[in-house]
Amino acid sequence: MRLVIVTGLSGAGKSTALKMLEDARYFCVDNLPIALVGKFVSLMSGSQEEDVQNAAIGIDARSGKALEELEVVLDKLKAEGNTFEILFLDAEDKVLVKRYKESRRSHPLALNGRVDDGIRLERQKTEFLRKRADYIIDTTHLLTRELKKELNNIFVENGKFSNMMISVLSFGFKYGIPEDADLVFDVRFLPNPYYVDELRPLTGQDEGVFNYVMDNEIARQFAAKLDDMIKFLIPNYAKEGKTSLVIAIGCTGGKHRSVTLARVLYDKLIETREYGIRLEHRDIGKDALLKK
Repeated sequence: MRLVIVTGLSGAGKSTALKMLEDARYFCVDNLPIALVGKFVSLMSGSQEEDVQNAAIGIDARSGKALEELEVVLDKLKAEGNTFEILFLDAEDKVLVKRYKESRRSHPLALNGRVDDGIRLERQKTEFLRKRADYIIDTTHLLTRELKKELNNIFVENGKFSNMMISVLSFGFKYGIPEDADLVFDVRFLPNPYYVDELRPLTGQDEGVFNYVMDNEIARQFAAKLDDMIKFLIPNYAKEGKTSLVIAIGCTGGKHRSVTLARVLYDKLIETREYGIRLEHRDIGKDALLKK
């Protein structure tokens, strides 16, 4: 039996993870009292039912003071020969605050009503789980479907996984540099399709624009050097415990050159599939909207 303990920060996607595992025929139980975790594992391990092959336990800050006892319980389970995996879901504080405000829910540890205080306290209480986690998924930049895809890769397809989620993001400087960018690259030195009448209304998603930008030795050299540098940086960031990396590539309007180079970098990175990788074009349609 494969046993997964799903935990992390409230608002980071634990409910989504449990629902996905349930759909994958895991027997799931949420907010199980810490005192019952050992008994649950014993019952599931001894189950002869063919329908119950895997199980998942959702544990979070709602366990209150009993959460502190979980580390002892996990050590005991391990000493008894039980195997389990810990999935820890995380996200940036400002994103968690935004999610709580949008849902109009109160944080389970925000006794004074301040969500940010609740998040800070929860981080302290769950730090031991984060350190023991087999998988850490930062959902800051993930859509629900992207999170489900990562979970499916780990817990259904048994694919390779590294605790690093990389976002390749194209943007337009005239709309501002992304606040959450870790690395920013300016490609406004490349030939601009905007000045070619037939290419102006198109985007870097169209092959005409893509070929125009990449049919240039400077663009190809830049793409190769960027790929080499990013592949050098990623494992070093991962060693330092970084779980989320946003690589932003910008041109003037975020429609032609940045989209093209973001596509090229994404394709080069995804070939190895050592990390979770997503591609986003933040400003690709803004020019069209402004004209309307």
